Amino acid sequence: MSLLTPYSKVPELNTATVLLVENEEELQSKLADAIVQYEKEFNVNVRLARKLPLPAENKKTRPRIDLIVFIINLLSERSLQSAESSLSHLHSDCFLGKVCFLVTDARCGSHTQERLVSVRKLAASHQCPVLCAEHRTADGVSAAAVRILNILKVSAGMSPIATTALYLSSLTRCSVTSDLGEDL
Repeated sequence: MSLLTPYSKVPELNTATVLLVENEEELQSKLADAIVQYEKEFNVNVRLARKLPLPAENKKTRPRIDLIVFIINLLSERSLQSAESSLSHLHSDCFLGKVCFLVTDARCGSHTQERLVSVRKLAASHQCPVLCAEHRTADGVSAAAVRILNILKVSAGMSPIATTALYLSSLTRCSVTSDLGEDL
């Protein structure tokens, strides 16, 4: 079992690859469809996985992965645990702008608020952004797809370098308003 590394393969011209990792596959396929259907100026490959590590048999034919998105349903403790265990299968270089967390059901109750705080602490410890998404509506899925595509554009190096850090920080702000920032 080997670590997933971000720079082990040569990038394809005008192409970016995103890996969506979700244990329960509730949002994963809807989000993949929205990403593929959205009009963009570069080609996007979407890969799906339930957890890491990825199978070793496909390593030779697997494209370079430019962004890894861990989708976490805050109503499920297993979803968070699966994402946490998958992180150990990533090389430390992946955390330099190649990983983000996408959480769903952020407004559903006290258990989800506790898990959201856990996700934010986990993301902060790896210096990764946290995105919040509404997965029950088509508009919510479409909005999440647009945000992921914008982050993918930056992480794949298809955005001007001078604006990359500022641009990425503005894209990764969580849209859920709360006072959870004091908890970190």
